[in-house]
Order: sequence, then C-alpha cells, then structure tokens
Amino acid sequence: MERTQVPNSYQIGEVCQILAKDNPELRGKGKCWAIVSQVNYFSCTVRLWDGELTVGLKHLKSFNYLLAECQQVRVICDRINRVYSSALEESVQKFLESLGKLNHAYLTALEC
Repeated sequence: MERTQVPNSYQIGEVCQILAKDNPELRGKGKCWAIVSQVNYFSCTVRLWDGELTVGLKHLKSFNYLLAECQQVRVICDRINRVYSSALEESVQKFLESLGKLNHAYLTALEC
C-alpha cells in the first residue's frame, strides 16, 4: 500500500513548537518555539532563539497563534539573537535558552 503525503500546510512566519522525539539532531531543542522562514515539501526551515534549522514536518507542531502573537514572537527572537553568543556566561546562555521555550507569545516584566 502506498502512503499519500500530506501537503505542507505551514506558512512563513508561523510559530511552531519543536518536537524532538527520537531525532538526535534536535537534542536540546525540544519544546522550543520556531518561526517558519521557508516552507519545503517535507520540511520547514525555522528560526530559533540561537539560529536557523531545517526540520521535518513530523518534528513541528503549530502553536496556532494569531498574527499579532506571531509578530511578538519574531520580536523576541530577534532580541535574543542579537544578544546570544557563546562568549556569554553559562547562566546567561541558559536564561536565553529558557526564553526560547516559553509557551506564550510575550515576555513578562521580569523576563524583559
């Protein structure tokens, strides 16, 4: 029996969650939000808090955010990307990583 491929329904700018499952390349990225920057047939290229990655469709789950919420996450992602580097102290790196795993599209006063 032949499987029918489901078309890639993700859209550029959509905010998704990384589902690491059993993929060793996604270790440490599980539950991180990811912003779709390119839609391919069987994968998406996504922006994360620490760079860009191409991920298979089975490793993505949409947050189903509204357009305004997606824009807020893009702003947060841009801010973290500007600050993040390997020269930072480990505690600061861990804090930025935790911001990339938020389950909401905003920063609290403390997180800002």
